[in-house]
Amino acid sequence: MRVVAGVAKGRLLRAPAGRCTRPTSDRVREAVFSMLASMDAVEGAAVADLFAGSGALGIEALSRGAASATFVDSAQEAVAAIRSNLAVLSHRAVDATVVRADAPAWAAARAAAGAPELDLTFADPPYAWGGWPALLRSLRLVGGLVVAETGSPWAPVAGWETVRTKRYGSTVVTVLATHEGGGGR
Repeated sequence: MRVVAGVAKGRLLRAPAGRCTRPTSDRVREAVFSMLASMDAVEGAAVADLFAGSGALGIEALSRGAASATFVDSAQEAVAAIRSNLAVLSHRAVDATVVRADAPAWAAARAAAGAPELDLTFADPPYAWGGWPALLRSLRLVGGLVVAETGSPWAPVAGWETVRTKRYGSTVVTVLATHEGGGGR
């Protein structure tokens, strides 16, 4: 796994040990970020990488000019991998925070605290995960676009609209925005 583009282009990333993490492939990340670039959604963005695993999505965003990234994962192995992988950006000052927490609980606490708006949130939970309604309700309160990775197409909960959907092999990427026009600065 490598950083696809930006200031850290070509730098290697490591996945957490074990079989609990399904890293987003380079091909899918490249396609996702091409889509996001066409929407002017990355440069200067405040990003959250939920169910972060290796942190590849958030690191790719930082490499491409995101202002900040918060990486959230509940597994200690993932948190260690993310911290290690952030070294690929060591030549550049970055605003990166790594949090070991349950992603939906973190999003709910952030929304309840009235935390600053997020511009872009990546959510890549296990494909069989069923917590989308609660997560999207929390994320709706902090705004921005949500890029969801799932195993099959799905319809978002009320208050969200699908901006784009694309299948890449067994991965379906859905970009969501709030009906109020969230998803842009």
